[in-house]
Amino acid sequence: MSQEYILGECIKEMAKLKDQSVDMIFADPPYNLQLSKPLLRPDQTDVKGVRHDWDKFNSFEAYDTFTLNWLKEARRVLKKDGTIWVIGSYHNIFRVGSVIQNLNFWILNDIIWNKSNPMPNFKGNRFTNAHETIIWASHSQKSKYTFNYKAMKVLNDDKQMRSDWTLPICSGKERIKNIGKTLHPTQKPESLLHRIILSSTNKGDLILDPFFGTGSTGAVAKKLGRNFIGIEQNKEYMRFAKKRIKSIEQLKDEDLNITKNLKSETKVPFGSLLDNGMLKIGTKLHDINKKHKATIRADGSLLTDNEMEGSIHKVGAKLQGFTACNGWDYWHYEENGELVSINKLREKVRYNKNIIH
Repeated sequence: MSQEYILGECIKEMAKLKDQSVDMIFADPPYNLQLSKPLLRPDQTDVKGVRHDWDKFNSFEAYDTFTLNWLKEARRVLKKDGTIWVIGSYHNIFRVGSVIQNLNFWILNDIIWNKSNPMPNFKGNRFTNAHETIIWASHSQKSKYTFNYKAMKVLNDDKQMRSDWTLPICSGKERIKNIGKTLHPTQKPESLLHRIILSSTNKGDLILDPFFGTGSTGAVAKKLGRNFIGIEQNKEYMRFAKKRIKSIEQLKDEDLNITKNLKSETKVPFGSLLDNGMLKIGTKLHDINKKHKATIRADGSLLTDNEMEGSIHKVGAKLQGFTACNGWDYWHYEENGELVSINKLREKVRYNKNIIH
């Protein structure tokens, strides 16, 4: 797998990358928190917030210019069917979102990352800031982008995954420290990157992170068999990122396979089951309760006892009084006294290269 580490300022370094060369971008840009005073806990100890030079801008206008420039480069290097993810807090995400739309990206979702263990509001003068927003956008409205819907559904106990994700902030052993102190104040948890990368990329895709930090994107990308480019201007962050990623083992190829979307799977006509001798003309098909039955004819159509005829889908719908039906799920054949779904035969055709489709 390709792993490229680039030390330098993101806009200058992105300008060196080829047009339409990356499949996905994950960006965690400076939040522009505008912190002017130290933040203290009730016991007067210091809160390690973001007070680094890389998060300081002279004005909103300066931040907007910076945002416009890096997003222009991001748009240039992103493939036409690629997507970009940008995470931020209430301090910056609305300004970033405006620029994203003005550059003609097409927003697909705004993901709410609900932090299961957020930092409390020590002053008690506003609600606890317990979430961050992630904008997910395609290159354009016409982009044929990757979304591994079925895999996300399986990950969510076979329920459609929603746009609000409850995940913990980075803590414990995952939090990178240097001489006992937190190295990067906004290190993102690998669990968050796992969902992002798994949902919108495929094995072998190239991911760009222009604000690489301590390498969470690279760590998960390597684990999941994706290539990556990480751009970071802080030498210390980059040094720890390389060390961190070097220690990670890529998962085995068989473990990287995910549940495919139905649209991405090879289409198998019902007639191919006859062509391959899996079912014979004249075979009786039944619904799971044996309430209805139909006979397979020479052209692969079905005929019921009351002269209802058509495809496996059309006849199944008519028998149930529905406008549509998935015949692959509805119809079964008898084998050794048991009913077996014809969908199992379709799967054999789909995954056996020696069988005629």
